[in-house]
Amino acid sequence: MDKEGQTVDFLLTPQRDREAAEAFLRKAIRQQGLPEKITIDRSGANTAAIKRYNKTHKTAVIIRHSKYLNNIVEQDHRGVKRLTCPMLGFKSFWAARCTIAGIEVMHTIRKGQLMSIGEEPQTPAEQFYSLAA
Repeated sequence: MDKEGQTVDFLLTPQRDREAAEAFLRKAIRQQGLPEKITIDRSGANTAAIKRYNKTHKTAVIIRHSKYLNNIVEQDHRGVKRLTCPMLGFKSFWAARCTIAGIEVMHTIRKGQLMSIGEEPQTPAEQFYSLAA
């Protein structure tokens, strides 16, 4: 999430470790550009990934640890949790990845972050159907 509440990207991996955090960081920077500051919770994996990225690429991304500034990210996850908790888990990682990717696409459409094709603005339903076509 950026400071305006727009979804930057998401990545689902089997483990929450430094390699997974680095993969997400590289993917987000490739798509959104290098940020000045990153606000995270006290996750050791995220901190290690950002520090390693700074060292490897000779950048100076500032790390801010804040339980409350990170709240916007947690609130964005609330919709995913609301849909997946009644499922009582997934039988496979593939099923989890596909389901969560679909939920995130719907959230992206609802927030108006999906680019419309053509001159006229499309409704969320039209955007969804254009993805399926």
